Amino acid sequence: MNPDTLLKPYERFGVHLGLERIQHLLANLGNPQHQVPTIHIAGSNGKGSVCAYLSSILTHAGYRVGRYISPHLIDWRERICLNEQQISEQELQKLLEEVLAAIQPGGELPTQFEVITAAAWLYFAKQKVDVAVVEVGLGGRLDATNVCARPLVSIITSISWEHWQVLGPTLAHIAAEKAGILKSGCPAVIGPLPPEAKAVVDKRIAEVGCPAIWPEPAKIIQTEREKIEKFPPACSWASYQGIVYPLPLAGEAQLVNSALALATVEILRQRGWKISDKAIAEGMAQTKWPGRIQWIKWRDHLLLIDGAHNSASATVLRQYVDSLNIENVTWVVGILASKDREGILKALLRSGERLYLVPVPDHKSAIPEELAELALQICPLLAECQCFTELLPALEKAIRNEKITVLCGSLYLIGHFLASTRQFL
Repeated sequence: MNPDTLLKPYERFGVHLGLERIQHLLANLGNPQHQVPTIHIAGSNGKGSVCAYLSSILTHAGYRVGRYISPHLIDWRERICLNEQQISEQELQKLLEEVLAAIQPGGELPTQFEVITAAAWLYFAKQKVDVAVVEVGLGGRLDATNVCARPLVSIITSISWEHWQVLGPTLAHIAAEKAGILKSGCPAVIGPLPPEAKAVVDKRIAEVGCPAIWPEPAKIIQTEREKIEKFPPACSWASYQGIVYPLPLAGEAQLVNSALALATVEILRQRGWKISDKAIAEGMAQTKWPGRIQWIKWRDHLLLIDGAHNSASATVLRQYVDSLNIENVTWVVGILASKDREGILKALLRSGERLYLVPVPDHKSAIPEELAELALQICPLLAECQCFTELLPALEKAIRNEKITVLCGSLYLIGHFLASTRQFL
């Protein structure tokens, strides 16, 4: 059976945080997570970018590097990589069969995320990786990835209002869950946080006694823009602590994210890891993180695609769009019902722009007509606000406007677009 078929029965359990099930499952597999040196990364936004930077840098430094991220855009194999290469379908199938065979009958069944996470730990142990760069799925304290007792470094990239249904109604609640990845004596690298969240993280740092650093954002030292009208800006160059490197991922947030990655690299260097400035520059240059402020060519038109699934990431996207100095933006947006729809639309929309609303296929989507009503309350002077039952007709109309078209609102929507239009990651 293929990975989709093997994982499908566990989908019905949804999000069910807790460590007991994953700990029992991993114990039945011989506790592979204890054999894997780990960099553990939590955060509302930015954690995927930091994972991508670190994985690429450490690979270029000559290490054997595992990477585990979620969600995937098209294929489960995206979640588990070795030296930037996705696991093969055959390998993933064998791992999943081994994990499923370790589930004890009669006990509480693991969630789908716990099954794929156990497969990742097992793969990294079998492959004898030098380090695994592991992204938290949701929260931190009770996330299935939080089974590494002594991470090499723990990173919290950012904290904003998200997943309040599970993590709690305030930034303080959310911060407490994310700070749960911090371990006694294990160094921590922390990004800029709102005061309410920072107070909680500071308290956790003091309680567990972990050395923590709060890096300053990197600085842009050069930006070259393409002279061709409507083409996206070229790669920027940045500097952090005297290290100069290309910054291939777009958006101002990457100044923070790249600094967090390089601060982590510096901790590893201090512990004897051989990571040259050349490996850093080459690793940064080769970093790819699909579906996040990414330009795609589709039907001879450039589209800007981004998940922008919460208000903070929508704000980053809006800042990037504003930096292009292009008027008459057309937004094609689909949002999950569980997300902060008002916050996302407030961050994105400006008077005179067009908004085409679509459902997110195969997920519990916000209803486009309800989003349209909300959007017109937020921004009554939109040039156009129209609902569509499917994505492609909305995109086809959007690109006829001959200005910038942005597809965003959900990573699942981005994944659907990439899969249905046969775009390659």
